[in-house]
Amino acid sequence: MKRVSFAEFGGPEVLRLTDAEEPHAGPGQVRVAVRAAGVNPVDWRLREGQVLGAHPVELPFGAGQDAAGVVDEVGEGVEGVKVGDPVFGEGASTYAEFAVLWAWARMPEGLTFEEAAGYPSVVETALRVLREVGVESGQTLLVSGASGGVGSAVLQIARDRGITVIGTAGAANQDYLRGLGAFATTYDDGWAELVREFGKVDAALDLAGAGVIPQLVELTGDPRKVISIADLGAPELGVRFSGVAGSLPDALAEAADLIARGRLHIPVEKSYTLAEAAQAQIDSQAGHTRGRRVIVV
Repeated sequence: MKRVSFAEFGGPEVLRLTDAEEPHAGPGQVRVAVRAAGVNPVDWRLREGQVLGAHPVELPFGAGQDAAGVVDEVGEGVEGVKVGDPVFGEGASTYAEFAVLWAWARMPEGLTFEEAAGYPSVVETALRVLREVGVESGQTLLVSGASGGVGSAVLQIARDRGITVIGTAGAANQDYLRGLGAFATTYDDGWAELVREFGKVDAALDLAGAGVIPQLVELTGDPRKVISIADLGAPELGVRFSGVAGSLPDALAEAADLIARGRLHIPVEKSYTLAEAAQAQIDSQAGHTRGRRVIVV
């Protein structure tokens, strides 16, 4: 089978599309014929060797962790899914023709494989940071970097929970944020003052790593009410960096429910082939995404 992997840490040029042995489902796992794989910031962070403490890597390492596809092997002890079922979930080496998943859910009706591949990690992250920051119905949440995959999920899940959201993004994405039910503002000079005009901010999320944590702490009045998933220096400012996943099966089940109820939709901004995996990671690292980037197999 074809698989994208890297044998050394470095820039996108270390990614290689090679022939590899097919993986097989172990106990508690399923194997899927991959139809699409999600592209996430953790993918290029691992390629660069940035987050080895939380995600140990043994080289050569297969890129990708999110996928949507058709089950073609079911491991020992697995129930509730059979060969031929369309699923989306998280596993290993998903930039490939076949991949093993250890967490999955059945794809909701009407969802394409490309769309489904964009949900697993971002929805788990969105649910986790909302839980960790402790924002509740009736309160106001500020989201810095709100137009990407995680931001798109946060805005919609928060809206479903009765939370008011203020989102910051580039000028081209202001209408997109408003369409997701958020008050929107740009990163232009004086943006923090514009946020204050919306009212009291109870909690804040840094999803872009744009160096705005001091302003987020000032706006909330408490570093404990700010969570970052993008700035590795956040702890130096008293802010928690969230990087350890919670329960993936629970997150996928909630994602499937939200999608089925029409309360969550994350658009695919751009699709790539396996041979274009390096470009997909370059674009992901550049940011300014509206929704998700996926690799179509």
